[in-house]
Amino acid sequence: MTRVDEIKQLLGQCTLEERLEIFGHLRIEFSIHEIEKELNTTAEVILAAIARSNDLIKRGIRGVIAEAAFETYVLNDLQGWEKVLFQGDEPYDYLIRDSNGELRIQVKMQRLKEQKPMTANQAYRRLPADMYVVETQRTRGGKDTITGEDTRPYRFGEFDILAVSMYPSTKKWDSFMYTIATWLIPRPENEKLMLKFQPVSLKPDDSWTNNLKACVEWFRSGRKKKLL
Repeated sequence: MTRVDEIKQLLGQCTLEERLEIFGHLRIEFSIHEIEKELNTTAEVILAAIARSNDLIKRGIRGVIAEAAFETYVLNDLQGWEKVLFQGDEPYDYLIRDSNGELRIQVKMQRLKEQKPMTANQAYRRLPADMYVVETQRTRGGKDTITGEDTRPYRFGEFDILAVSMYPSTKKWDSFMYTIATWLIPRPENEKLMLKFQPVSLKPDDSWTNNLKACVEWFRSGRKKKLL
């Protein structure tokens, strides 16, 4: 038996309070994540700050968790593909490449309303009550310095695939639904822009899939359609 095995055995015999005391002693030496050094504080303080923040800040945090979860649970297990590093504020979150070319993926979170998954008909009455929604626009707005147009809406052609984290409904961070960007519904006043809220199916159908590779096949087939 190694020393580590002996320690593990002793820990198994300790009370919860004793294990917490040992954990606290080890935390003095070991950080949980590099961001503790970057912010010069502990993970406990960072989490306490998040816990007391308002809903808008927590919504943003859930969004970045969804992006990280997509990389961890989906991209890292995607065989035959590589992540392409890029700089700058692009309208997509991930750029991936295989032997056939590159794909731009935007990751969004299923929208909540009053802490519950928002149904599509709550966004627009004409949308189905048995579907949910994702908000397809940037977090922050602005104006184009040349045209004066609102830069918050996404424009068709800015990314290829939309990945939606379905955590609000499934409580699973590895749960995503995918569709083709060109299939999204345009704004009535400007068909070059994507509608603010898009209907999302909780189960796979002919417009949404829970398999990224299947969505890639849809995209590369060149099939033309709209969600509704």
